[in-house]
Amino acid sequence: MLVEVCANSLESARNAERAGADRIELCSELGVGGITPSAGLMQLVKRELTIPIHVLIRPRGGHFTYSDSEFEVMKSDILACKALGVDGIVSGVLTEDFSVDVARTRTLVELANPMHFTFHRAFDWVAGPLEAIKQLEDLGVQTILTSGGETAADKGIKNLGDWQQKTSMTLMAGGGVSPQNAANFKAIGLKAIHCSGTSFGNQLDLSGKISMNSSKHLAEDQVAVSNLDILSAIVRAVK
Repeated sequence: MLVEVCANSLESARNAERAGADRIELCSELGVGGITPSAGLMQLVKRELTIPIHVLIRPRGGHFTYSDSEFEVMKSDILACKALGVDGIVSGVLTEDFSVDVARTRTLVELANPMHFTFHRAFDWVAGPLEAIKQLEDLGVQTILTSGGETAADKGIKNLGDWQQKTSMTLMAGGGVSPQNAANFKAIGLKAIHCSGTSFGNQLDLSGKISMNSSKHLAEDQVAVSNLDILSAIVRAVK
């Protein structure tokens, strides 16, 4: 069974390879579901690892319906990954009604070719998963990362098993995969699992320090953008 590790740092990537993982999905900011990692991180991981490296192409946290400018960034990031020689791309786009954005996803798949293409957990928001599976298969997607439409893969395990029987693509179980439940996904016939194996360390005592976390930027149903009117007012106030 293929084991993919969601690695958020050079240290995480090193640990994935040492643990015997088959490949990594390189990303940053796991707290928002992952975003595209920095160029420097990609370069260092590519230099050090011998196992395949797939890179998450997601320009921000929040939902999966992107503006024109965000989509341009995604395409540019794919070209950067291709130039670097990574092995795969992990991405996906939805429409406002939570169906697969077929046109934009096709563009990403074609741009990524011949790299492996995984449609990520945006899939777990789609209104019609069986229709989406057929659409993604027709687009040439090789893998779907999914928790079976539930908050965790072990809760969606029945869907995962049923869906896998309906497609030649690889359904990769992700979301809450642990040492305690990993073998369950192999038992139902899945060929791949996705996990982070995260633990926390390097703790500092921040007593008395103001928080740098900003809850106002974590709205999942909206996108934070620098506002032209607000910025203009600030500039006018001091110029």
